[in-house]
Amino acid sequence: MAALQSFLYFATLVPILIPINAQLTPDFYDKVCPQALPIIRQITKLAILREPRMGASLLRMHFHDCFVNGCDGSVLLDDTANFTGEKTALPNLNSLRGFEVVDEIKSAVNRACYANVVSCADILAVAARDSVNLLGGPGYEVLLGRRDSRTASRNDANTNLPPPFFNFAQLLSNFQSHGLNLADLVVLSAGHTIGRARCTTFRDRIYNDTNINYEFAASLKHSCPRTGGDSNANPLDSTTTRFDAQYFRDLIAKKGLLHSDQELFKGDGSGSDPLVKYYGYVNPDRFLTDFSASMIKMGNMKPLTGTDGEIRMNCRKVNN
Repeated sequence: MAALQSFLYFATLVPILIPINAQLTPDFYDKVCPQALPIIRQITKLAILREPRMGASLLRMHFHDCFVNGCDGSVLLDDTANFTGEKTALPNLNSLRGFEVVDEIKSAVNRACYANVVSCADILAVAARDSVNLLGGPGYEVLLGRRDSRTASRNDANTNLPPPFFNFAQLLSNFQSHGLNLADLVVLSAGHTIGRARCTTFRDRIYNDTNINYEFAASLKHSCPRTGGDSNANPLDSTTTRFDAQYFRDLIAKKGLLHSDQELFKGDGSGSDPLVKYYGYVNPDRFLTDFSASMIKMGNMKPLTGTDGEIRMNCRKVNN
């Protein structure tokens, strides 16, 4: 074991082991470590079997990584003396989860590859895709070759991640600032077709919003009182362990859990109302196709490639 650890450490100092490529490609690991993607899928599958909610958590982690200075694995870094990372930012604190699954994947691919060649940022991208696919969603082709950031910023996470109280204009502006458009906003938000949210993120909606089904709001108040129960979690849609178009149908029924979700459907034909109706009832299969395209687009947001950044040995800290 000691010999393997020494070899892995040495491998971080030898960049020639890793393809130098300024563009992301689907076959990036085909030669240096063909076992990498099957291992990521296997461990992701086991994690979801243990806890179905983990699929949504891994998808969310990739989203939160990409929206803060690009898809660079920065969300995984623990705080250091030199920076306060993203884990304690308001959108992530006591909420973002699945770090131990990423640790497990990273250790396994390092062992299988006999070298430190698979980036933490790429692990997040592949685990997100596999989570979606394993829960019934599309199996799109992930572009690979990202490298890992050597720093992280809590302030940037607080600034760049859209909170659950945003209105439609704020959501669209946020997505456009990242090079994404209205369709991307709608289909990527529908990642909420899986997973759960804490009471603290939807309390204001169920007690104060008017664009909400009365019976739906009343049912949520049992587990989310006006005070207390902040961490009590409820499903983000009515088929929370299956990746499907139910999210859109729930919005049309005014049963979006988060204020920001329901902002995508006002019921007056404005904003993204037509897209929500289209994906919910007219062509649900098109949602799966468009979701794949938007995930690939998001995954290409400002990645570190070539000789920028590094391949972290441990996803929680920069290399020595």
